[in-house]
Formats: sequence, structure tokens, C-alpha cells
Amino acid sequence: MRDETPDGVKLLGPDDSVLMHAMLAMFGEAFGEPATYGDALPGDDYLKRLLGSDTFLALAAVRDGAVVGGLAAYELKKFERERSEIYIYDLAVAEAHRRTGIATALIEELKRIAAKRGAWVIFVQADPVDAPAVALYSQLGIREEVLHFDIAVE
Repeated sequence: MRDETPDGVKLLGPDDSVLMHAMLAMFGEAFGEPATYGDALPGDDYLKRLLGSDTFLALAAVRDGAVVGGLAAYELKKFERERSEIYIYDLAVAEAHRRTGIATALIEELKRIAAKRGAWVIFVQADPVDAPAVALYSQLGIREEVLHFDIAVE
């Protein structure tokens, strides 16, 4: 199947499961975790619901018909005010396309979308050992030192 998506950054919608699957494959390769992002791919019905929801955002950077960068984020509606926050869950750029402005372009598009939705801030976590991510986010935002805890469900 040939992808007719023009080059640039695209906000994925309910009919973009092919691009989302390509973005998942790119995430797996970029993060060195192909099993995490490829062994149990969500079906088209699930992706249609996810990409059509008002709380999930997927942005794909497309170059020469291929997904070379991607960003997955969640809009968190606040309870204390009528506003929201956007949490960047994953952001990656294919190795051959790094340091070309793709990550910044993805974040800039997310900023535009966030402003349109009435969000007041975008936030992201980075592992201290991920120097490129820390450098990128340091250029774009204010660094806060926080602790992160994973709480098991069972």
C-alpha cells in the first residue's frame, strides 16, 4: 500500500492506522525496543478509537513517504480550572534523521495544537542518561527536578 501522505508533520486521525503502525515500528527501532512496539500491535478498530479520541494525540513526521519521527501525547483535563495539560509520552526520530529539526518541529506543532485546545502547559519526562533528550527539552522549557514512581496495579 502506497502512502500518499505529504511530507511534513501530520496529526493522525481515526483513518491513519497505517501511519500509526509505521510510527510504532519507528519507535521500536529508535528506542531499541522492537518487541515493545511491534510484538502485540493494536488492531485497526482499537487504533481508530484511540486516534479519534479527544485525549490522545499522535503526530507523525513524514519524509519521502516514510515516518521518520513521531510524538505520542495525552491531553489531561484539569479539575481545578477549565484548562488542560499535554503530556508527551513518547517522542522519537529515526537515527538517520536526527539533528535535523524534526523533534523540534513535532513539539512546535504540538504547541500549536495545545494552544488551540486551551492547554496551559506541555510537560515531558526524560531519563537523565538520555543526554540528547535532556538537551532538547532544556532548550524548549523549564527544567524541574521531580521524582517518578511506578505503582503496581496488582
